Amino acid sequence: MSAVMITRKVTRKWEKLPGKNTFCCDGRVMMARQKGVFYLTLFLIIGTCSLFFAFECPYLAVHLSPAIPVFAVLLFVFVMAMLLRTSFSDPGVLPRALPEEANFIEMEIEAANGNVMAGQRPPPRIKNVQINNQIVKLKYCYTCKIFRPPRASHCSICDNCVDRFDHHCPWVGNCVGKRNYRYFYLFTLSLSLLTIYIFAFDIVHVVLHIFEHVFPLTPHCTVLEVLVCFFTLWSVVGLTGFHTYLISLNQTTNED
Repeated sequence: MSAVMITRKVTRKWEKLPGKNTFCCDGRVMMARQKGVFYLTLFLIIGTCSLFFAFECPYLAVHLSPAIPVFAVLLFVFVMAMLLRTSFSDPGVLPRALPEEANFIEMEIEAANGNVMAGQRPPPRIKNVQINNQIVKLKYCYTCKIFRPPRASHCSICDNCVDRFDHHCPWVGNCVGKRNYRYFYLFTLSLSLLTIYIFAFDIVHVVLHIFEHVFPLTPHCTVLEVLVCFFTLWSVVGLTGFHTYLISLNQTTNED
């Protein structure tokens, strides 16, 4: 007599998440559905670095130091690691209330507010809790049916409440919150260093060609790198400086 094996597929939590996210690798990769700008970020970083490795590094390694391309590779690998870590990780999504919990919260709110006359605006849904001997007001999320913890906010793009929500960054294709903010900051910081590094040695490459009277002075690719790095430099370095300022004040972009 053969035994009949009945297998039942286990539904994981990420498969039931009602927000507007996409998942890969059995839920290990979590991103927003709008990822077009993220692919542009990858193209700009990989494209610019590829031109630098192909056209500047061989010349600089011979005429200056072989350590120049080695350090550039290390910086590039670190930048890509921090970018992917930021883009693919959970920013701190707060679970929504279950139907039973939502009904119970609704009953509590109705009992606290009383009957609201027709045509009158209901009072804001706020819950006062005591944290470290201080009264903190928790705001109610009508979508997630929960009272959000302090510094949390609802992202309209991903349709999730995120703990210590900073902002939704289309350049990384994900929200930036409590669980991935450190990787986002390290990404902007390392990208600033990489951009400055490539821009500086592009200029050095051009200057060396001029002093050595090598014509043409520089390949067209070097000019393209200089232009990309020049326009990227101000925005990336400015963003890094802004977040350094926020960290010193213990604030988020949303709070600022």
